[in-house]
Amino acid sequence: MRIYRSPHNPLIQTKDIVPSRGDFEVIGVFNAGVTRLGDEVIMLLRVAERPINSNAQKLLTAVYDFVSDEFAIKEFSLDNQDNDYTDPRLIITPRQTYLTSISHLRLARSKDGIYFDIEDKPSILPANKYETFGLEDPRITLIDDTFYISYVGVCPFGITTCLISTQDFTSFHHHGVIFCPDNKDVVLFPEKIEGKYYALHRPASTLFQKQHIWIAESADLYCWGNHRNLMAPRGGYWDENKIGAGAVPLKIEQGWLEIYHGVDKNNIYSLGAVLLDNTEPWKIIARSEQPILQPETDYERLGFFGNVVFSCGLILEDDKLGIYYGAADTSICYAELSLDQIMQNLKPIV
Repeated sequence: MRIYRSPHNPLIQTKDIVPSRGDFEVIGVFNAGVTRLGDEVIMLLRVAERPINSNAQKLLTAVYDFVSDEFAIKEFSLDNQDNDYTDPRLIITPRQTYLTSISHLRLARSKDGIYFDIEDKPSILPANKYETFGLEDPRITLIDDTFYISYVGVCPFGITTCLISTQDFTSFHHHGVIFCPDNKDVVLFPEKIEGKYYALHRPASTLFQKQHIWIAESADLYCWGNHRNLMAPRGGYWDENKIGAGAVPLKIEQGWLEIYHGVDKNNIYSLGAVLLDNTEPWKIIARSEQPILQPETDYERLGFFGNVVFSCGLILEDDKLGIYYGAADTSICYAELSLDQIMQNLKPIV
């Protein structure tokens, strides 16, 4: 598939972000939620930080202490054989797993969708006991005149999905946890379908090691039920290991188009598409046999966690789909392709 990558990629890098504290360093900016507000493209960036560390024998990370409303610094010896440091994202100790960074959400604005003005301070920080390890991967859904932001909250209890709403990206209203552990990759459909709200989500089974995309419905966006298994990884394909919803579903003439991510047996993250029925979105019409975007460039293959393209936001204009995506858990990039190309890539489900 022919895809256009912006010559300005990466659009946003760690050097473009002012750390939230003088003793922190930014190690990643990626997986941004995207929408339009007036004549601007709005992005909510996931900014990953860690304490500055001058000791090569130790690893430092930060945890939000909701009692004192402050960040606590945690220190780990790399010589400790009881700890597992093999995944650069995790510190696995016998008693507790920690993240090697803590993320917050930060606002960026652009007139042309390429050059962004980034705020110097966080827009949304950890605020309660469900967010002690940080906030991750926002998705922005406009419903009527309100923007609903679903995002991942990480804490010792597990991985939850929380909800915030705003009308201006200046003031934010917190609605709390809407999907309990372990659940992430939640995207809200932008309108009611037959009188109900719908969401895609990705629960994780620790017993059976399953990570499928599910669909749920709600009367109010806060309480979700009638959960149904929508789609699973496929053996031998680009999405055979695990899958998860990506950006907010797009309503097109043929149905609901969802850009989702899949992981193969080599742990390579790629993007594909699935087409859902307009009025019965739990029914799959067609699905990508081949990825529409996969890691190819150095900035996608090399980084904090390499071989990753991961999208939380896109913009459709006429027949052009603009995809904002995290590359290697390090930077934010932009690519575009035509809607016709995506539709031709889909194989009908018989």
